[in-house]
Amino acid sequence: MLDERAKLLLKALVERYIADGQPIGSRTLSRASGLELSPATIRNVMSDLEELGLIASPHTSAGRIPTARGYRLFVDTMLTVQRGHLGDHSLAPDQPQKVMSNAANLLSSLSQFVGVVIAPRRTSVFRHIEFLRLSERRLLVIIVSPDGDVQNRVIYTEVDYTQTQLVEAANYLNSNYVGMAIEQVRERLKNEVDSLRVEIASLMNAAVTANSEAVSEKQDEVIISGERNLLSVSDFSNDMSHLRRAFELFEQKAQLMRLLDVTGQAEGVRIFIGGESQVVPFEDLSIVSAPYEVDGQIVGTLGVVGPTRMAYDRMIQIVDITSKLVSHALSHHK
Repeated sequence: MLDERAKLLLKALVERYIADGQPIGSRTLSRASGLELSPATIRNVMSDLEELGLIASPHTSAGRIPTARGYRLFVDTMLTVQRGHLGDHSLAPDQPQKVMSNAANLLSSLSQFVGVVIAPRRTSVFRHIEFLRLSERRLLVIIVSPDGDVQNRVIYTEVDYTQTQLVEAANYLNSNYVGMAIEQVRERLKNEVDSLRVEIASLMNAAVTANSEAVSEKQDEVIISGERNLLSVSDFSNDMSHLRRAFELFEQKAQLMRLLDVTGQAEGVRIFIGGESQVVPFEDLSIVSAPYEVDGQIVGTLGVVGPTRMAYDRMIQIVDITSKLVSHALSHHK
């Protein structure tokens, strides 16, 4: 356990390093902490902090910088978030895709880092289905979701259907299954298929399959904004290998999704500091993220990705406010 003096010095060191980006020496730390301690005493405390793995000494400097473990202790026990004014921002209720895009841009512009949004998982519930005969045994299935999103799927059937049969099947499906989840439709089809005419049962199964494919193809879309902001971050611009790794992460959207997806399990803002675990395997990156909701139900995650040397208090405010704006915009979109 750290005593109060060590905690104050660690807090001062982290805050000064975040602000200046330079290794902190004992004299600078003495002034920053406001403690009347001799340089020798401060050096002894810094040595203890270093042994605990909370700070480290770069090879090129006599000063110290925080480690991932030091940042974590700072964030968990010393960080105070002042509810400052970030300006008046809003996200108008609109099509979900536009809300997501605007949210990513807002996160990026406010943080000056990278804004990331995992789009809501698309519902497998449909509002309307139509069949259109394109040619022999070749059909177009038009699926309209509750939020107005339209999916067009071309399917091939074993037999040729007339347009009259297609209309009859669509009417039956729209009359009996609208508003149900695709899993429920599957179960009901198993029980009802014997009592349905063969062509209707076959087309309904084809429509269910087409809808499932359309949903799975667009699951967990990742929207990224502001990657170029990292070019202005000295922590990356001074080391091309760090910058390259960061950009590789954004190109590998599946991995980025896994990093943010863990926040979907909990409420509120969470902070993941690079290098402290396998959650964020890049020691030079940190993620501040939060889930967002639609009508009280968590449906996705958003966040800011930037260097470990970031103003965490400000990032918490930015992410928290944006998640609330997105939740409001999506919940009020009809």
